[in-house]
Amino acid sequence: MRIFDPHIHMTSRTTDDYERMYAAGVRAVVEPAFWLGQPRTSAGTFADYFDGLLGWEPFRAAQFGIVHHCTIALNPKEANDPRLRPVLDMLPRYLAKDRVVAVGEVGYDDITPAEDEALTHQLALAAEHGLPVLVHTPHRDKPAGTRRTLDVVRESGLPPERVLVDHLNEMTVGMVAASGCWMGFSVYPHTKMDEDRMVAVLKEYGTERVVVNSAADWGRSDPLKTRAVADAMLSSGFSEAEVETVLWDNPVAFYAQSGRLDLSEVHADGTYEGNSVQRGTPKEAGA
Repeated sequence: MRIFDPHIHMTSRTTDDYERMYAAGVRAVVEPAFWLGQPRTSAGTFADYFDGLLGWEPFRAAQFGIVHHCTIALNPKEANDPRLRPVLDMLPRYLAKDRVVAVGEVGYDDITPAEDEALTHQLALAAEHGLPVLVHTPHRDKPAGTRRTLDVVRESGLPPERVLVDHLNEMTVGMVAASGCWMGFSVYPHTKMDEDRMVAVLKEYGTERVVVNSAADWGRSDPLKTRAVADAMLSSGFSEAEVETVLWDNPVAFYAQSGRLDLSEVHADGTYEGNSVQRGTPKEAGA
């Protein structure tokens, strides 16, 4: 079984997680730029962070048989800090990088005017750079935030098939399904969605334009939730082909719109031919 986790924050995870993910079938990940938990106080810290997403993390992942790409953006929460406004001016040079497969995470946290401005600006950058967009929907007042997100996406003129609206649940999936955008679900141990609820959503809405991720950030989370969804799907009667659609084909199709997704080292049988695979014995940085 090949699994593509389309939204996972590996900066927050250990190398043991990479080993466990590989054993569970994960062969590719996309890591979106996000809030690290401690508010950043200057734009320069974003440059260091973006450099890590493009340098160290792909190197670390490859040693464990996993292909790593990322998305780049000023996240919604920190869009409210005026000291970080220069990050928006910094983005174009990062959005030109080969391993960047989307603009993201963008969207809303508190649904403020500053978040409106950052979202509109970054949707325009996505159009300019020919990249799809990964959208974060807020944890509070999620239906209102999702409706506002879809309005802004519509106003931007971006084709809906180039937009993935993430962190959905039973209250928001219907409006995103009707919009033509891709539907993303973050499966957590105790919040957002779990694997059984995810199976129920798939039974109601089908597998088209649906992607499932673990997010796996610095909070209580589990990088193996993608595999848990796959197992729950099989147990509930979904076919192996339908599991492959949700856990591999769909994220590949979405991020391939960037023209930069490179999975040439992952074979159809799930084997990985990267020369740097040394599971359990990672190289030192810079070696």
